[in-house]
Amino acid sequence: MPYELIQKNFQESYKNRSEDYRRRLVEWRDQPAIQRVEKPSNPARARSLGYKAKQGVFVVRVRIAKGNRVRRNPKAGRKSGKYFRYISPGLSLQKIAEQRANRKHTNAEVVGSYWVGEDGKYKYFEVILVDRAIDDKYLRKIASRRGRAYRLR
Repeated sequence: MPYELIQKNFQESYKNRSEDYRRRLVEWRDQPAIQRVEKPSNPARARSLGYKAKQGVFVVRVRIAKGNRVRRNPKAGRKSGKYFRYISPGLSLQKIAEQRANRKHTNAEVVGSYWVGEDGKYKYFEVILVDRAIDDKYLRKIASRRGRAYRLR
């Protein structure tokens, strides 16, 4: 099948969210927040970001809670107006997902990420990572750009 046909089929299936999609979300909710997966759930999007089915390239699904981030409670006393618990970090949830995946897999470099689903409580992203130790001409160029997940764009 040509690549364009695969991409078109995936785009259509993502528009019409089926019962299978909902079943997947329920399954993902029970898994850990950062889960390595065998293959991407949307291969067309993954390939457009640089995914290749070869050794040294892998995909991680990251679960991020929606809403503001919760700060720790302040230890000392505060005026009532200065006591705040919620902050917005100034980063998108997708960027936070990339950073968490990179923190978990320290030997790898982030290539890209994309949205795969959301429910009422969480958003799910798949992050494509490249192992730095693999000696491959294609992968060496990508892995040489270190710290991509932490640079603000």
